[in-house]
Amino acid sequence: MKTTNKLVSIFSKIDDPRRDLTKLHKLNDILLIGIISVICGADSWNEMELYAQEKEDFLRTFLELPNGIPSHDTLNRVF
Repeated sequence: MKTTNKLVSIFSKIDDPRRDLTKLHKLNDILLIGIISVICGADSWNEMELYAQEKEDFLRTFLELPNGIPSHDTLNRVF
């Protein structure tokens, strides 16, 4: 199993404390975007969003992203 698939599996087991009405993005998608973008040098919410936008095709190989890339505001709220 690829490392990314292992991470997706691990993060999908985390309980999502957000209210159902406000969920546009899957929690494991947000967490993985955060971790991967920081490893790749992002050091702000805007840079995390920009990284995800630039690497969207790659991210879609293992993330669902049903509503596209989470905004920097969403990343900020979750983290």
